[in-house]
Amino acid sequence: MAKNETVPLSADTLKADADALAALDVMLGYSPANADYTLNKINATSTALKAAADAFAQTEAAWQTARDAHVAAQWVFHNAILGAKQQVVAQYGDDSNEAQAVGLTKKSERAKPANNKKAAPATK
Repeated sequence: MAKNETVPLSADTLKADADALAALDVMLGYSPANADYTLNKINATSTALKAAADAFAQTEAAWQTARDAHVAAQWVFHNAILGAKQQVVAQYGDDSNEAQAVGLTKKSERAKPANNKKAAPATK
């Protein structure tokens, strides 16, 4: 049978399997020697596959909803911190130790603009 049953099957393979099941459904006299492959048992596996696919889709949708809620909560928290930093600057000033304590750079410690004069070309 399959070599690696931990890898999901491709959509093409599943479509071909569904087509084969449809052909078996209308096949007259299908009576396999191995009872594991009777039409009733194969239909049961098809039903189990559909149930598993439905459960997976529902779980995935729930995961995506939880992820969206998590991302939204991250942004609410981040925006609250940004607002708090602005309030620290408004209350204590942009050169205060308090501003530095919340992760901002003091105004007096910011890098001074560099003088962007072009260097004279080297002469020989």
